[in-house]
Amino acid sequence: MLGETKIREIANQVLALSKADQTEVIIRATDSALTRFANSAIHQNVAEANVEIRVRVVYGKKIGVAASNDFSPEALKRTIETARAIAQKQRENPNFTSLPKPQPTRNVEAFVEATAKFTPEQRAQVVGVLCRRAKEKGVAAAGAFTTTTREIAVANSLGVFAYHPGTYADFNTVMLSDAGSGYASFTHQDARKINAETLAREAIDKALRARNPIAIEPGEYTVLLEEAAVLDLLDFLAMLGFSAQAVQEDRSFMKGKIGEKVMSDNVTIWDDGCAPDGVPLPFDFEGVPRQKIVLVENGIARGLVYDSATAQREGKQSTGHSLPAPNTMGPYAMHMAMAPGDTPKKDMIKSVARGVWVTRFWYTRAVHPLKLLITGMTRDGTFLIENGEVTQSLKNFRFTTSYLDALNHVRAISRETKLFQDDWSGASRNTPALLVDGFRFTGVTV
Repeated sequence: MLGETKIREIANQVLALSKADQTEVIIRATDSALTRFANSAIHQNVAEANVEIRVRVVYGKKIGVAASNDFSPEALKRTIETARAIAQKQRENPNFTSLPKPQPTRNVEAFVEATAKFTPEQRAQVVGVLCRRAKEKGVAAAGAFTTTTREIAVANSLGVFAYHPGTYADFNTVMLSDAGSGYASFTHQDARKINAETLAREAIDKALRARNPIAIEPGEYTVLLEEAAVLDLLDFLAMLGFSAQAVQEDRSFMKGKIGEKVMSDNVTIWDDGCAPDGVPLPFDFEGVPRQKIVLVENGIARGLVYDSATAQREGKQSTGHSLPAPNTMGPYAMHMAMAPGDTPKKDMIKSVARGVWVTRFWYTRAVHPLKLLITGMTRDGTFLIENGEVTQSLKNFRFTTSYLDALNHVRAISRETKLFQDDWSGASRNTPALLVDGFRFTGVTV
């Protein structure tokens, strides 16, 4: 770790060197270690440390951004000069008013020293338990175990300085039988919380159940969407629905719907970057404190997430949901959660006369963003439910359905929730499982 003192020193160097009207610097330092395994054996163990410095300069209404992972004084000067040169080539942004001014941010404890110091031997020990259980049951284990330490800081020439350190561990596995597969995953700030025995049982059970799959006719079914499948719903809601920019550009289902019913009465969704049970980040990439935003409450559309640009267009305050500049995507809900229900997941299928159990989706793509019409496939554990019991493995389905329609037909929500972390976007999601009526499958794999 660089530490707050060193990061503040680097940020101050950038601000002192820049001659722009306004300057912003984002510093992200990451130490990540990975143990990957396949065929029930570890085959890769790597570690990476990196620091990214991103500089945004403002000259009037012209803006330029440049980034580097070299923080030597000479490199900092080059990065600032590159950003300046880019700004001079830009058209003026008539909507730009100013970088944010300082606001107090919350201190959220998210750093677990045990995770930061987790060794390759410790990761191998956890993976070894899983691989041994796989061999005992005649299946092959594959997957990855990652531990990450990160520091994020934002500073600007108006006096903003925000710093946050954190850790998380992520474990995922796919178990492969002769004709089927099963998936399990776990994410936590504390790597010691990962229980290899529990993950092994879950994935092995699905892999063994998935043998000898049959095909059933596509059509509309009641489906039990496990947490990993619900994660996909939340991701698309964040990308396509809950951004103020998407509403301003008339491409969100939330347009004109605030205060109206948009989902089932039992669905409540919020975004909270300070939630201690997630992977928190208490400020956004402009240094603005993240607010808890209720997006949908008991099925009623309640709010959107804003960054400075989208807030200024409407004369509002940013909710602390900006992404790093340059950003064409707009504000992004990075810490979404769905309220749990009161039904244990193991009891959710008891009311299903005939339906489908879905472990997760993959290769999902938006067909009609405004309608949240999504296409994709099921994966790693798809099963037939008959008279409240799981009876048969199914061949994977292709589906094309509206996630918004699915969230308007939620019969039950599980009591349990599960945390997921996306290494690519940095987003974390806390999701329950859902029992949904009328989910449309359009095809079956060979």
